Amino acid sequence: MGLLHPRTVVPAPLHAAGPWAVRFAPFPHVKLGVVVEGQCWLRLDGLEPVLLDEGDFYLLGHPPQYTLSSSLDEVVARPATTLPRNTTGRGFRIGTEADEDSYTCGVDFTFDGSDTAMLLDALPRVVLVRAGDPRGPLFMNLASLLVSEIESPDVGKSLVLEHLAQIIFVHMLRAHADNNEQPSGWLAALAEDGVGAALRAMHAEVSRRWTLAELAEIGQMSRSVFAAAFKAKVGVPPLTYLIKWRMTLARDALRNGSLSNSELAAATGYESESSFSTAFRREVGSSPRQYRNAAVKTESDPGAVVPAALVRSAAARPHRSTSWAECARTSATSTTG
Repeated sequence: MGLLHPRTVVPAPLHAAGPWAVRFAPFPHVKLGVVVEGQCWLRLDGLEPVLLDEGDFYLLGHPPQYTLSSSLDEVVARPATTLPRNTTGRGFRIGTEADEDSYTCGVDFTFDGSDTAMLLDALPRVVLVRAGDPRGPLFMNLASLLVSEIESPDVGKSLVLEHLAQIIFVHMLRAHADNNEQPSGWLAALAEDGVGAALRAMHAEVSRRWTLAELAEIGQMSRSVFAAAFKAKVGVPPLTYLIKWRMTLARDALRNGSLSNSELAAATGYESESSFSTAFRREVGSSPRQYRNAAVKTESDPGAVVPAALVRSAAARPHRSTSWAECARTSATSTTG
């Protein structure tokens, strides 16, 4: 999540009564919503309609056009951009206040960088957390906080909403990872004891010279079984994923950090700037210098942050007998690169 630099927008809540339907335009990143009171139907093209009850949360990854409605009856859906404001000015209203039977809140998430697809590809079209699920009580508390801040006139409201929305998003991802019926993907694999343990180890020590045998041992499998299970879950072989993860960290540091190319090479475990540049160009398609120049911000950002994983790697580098760079270097002459 930190590598994606999420930004949140919290649209005004919707109060609705009587027969109603609202059409939302396609969205390139992630939408999140909760039914605070009442119930409504969620309809996405290509999927069966979903009835959302009070306390239910939903998350939509890169959604096409979708509709929220009071029922499945044919009601002309009005575009969300044309909804009338209610009398308080802090939300939208359909129908009269006396007849109110539904209250929903939503959050829009957008992400920076070229690694957004890594998250979106791991999400199904719809993630649901029901009020009656094991995590339901936690989400009910989060919903109460969300509504309280949306309706609050207090100073700092936007900052609180931004962080609260991200907390809810992370809990939605956790709920998705706990769902045994979900499709394969690195997000699902992270929650496992086998492949997930190996993934967590790679993330924790990005500069280590990992071998397939070591990762398989962590996953408590033979090398062949582990390699097959990892590729089935994550989509690529273990050492290929490791290289891609390293380059993901490197790209983020080049976009947002203050490390020089030589410092970044050391932080990512490479013994020289040239070996790092060669590996980076092979994976990304441009040199680190070209990538950095293309991503230069229009205004200076002295507070830019280097990814924590690279800070740890750089700090540990002088004391390690093995390195992330050595693994990437050997990959240049192996089938894993």
